[in-house]
Amino acid sequence: MAVGIFAGIAVRDYKSAVEWYTKLLGTEPTFYPNDIEAVWQLAEDRYVYIIQDTVRAGGAVGMIWVDDPASEVDRIAARGLRPVDTEQHGNVGKWVFHDPDGNETGIGGELTPAPGT
Repeated sequence: MAVGIFAGIAVRDYKSAVEWYTKLLGTEPTFYPNDIEAVWQLAEDRYVYIIQDTVRAGGAVGMIWVDDPASEVDRIAARGLRPVDTEQHGNVGKWVFHDPDGNETGIGGELTPAPGT
């Protein structure tokens, strides 16, 4: 079975959300379906999009799984965003980011063991 995802995040202010998610994801949107949506392709058949929808804004929760989450969070910090929280469950780490509407996006993945452990 082939698997893909097209995950949406409702936001109040489309223009500022595009700027925020561009910092988080490190790239401009892949395409714009219309004047209230922007789409980023994260990997083959895996997309995140924002849509201006003031009624539903602020309730999204998601996590992007990456190979080296600590390094990815460092790259995000260099673009001006800082996590609001961190979690660790066994060898899995998660750094939590909130957009201006309160939507939560985690950056997470398996943590690389320290040398010699």
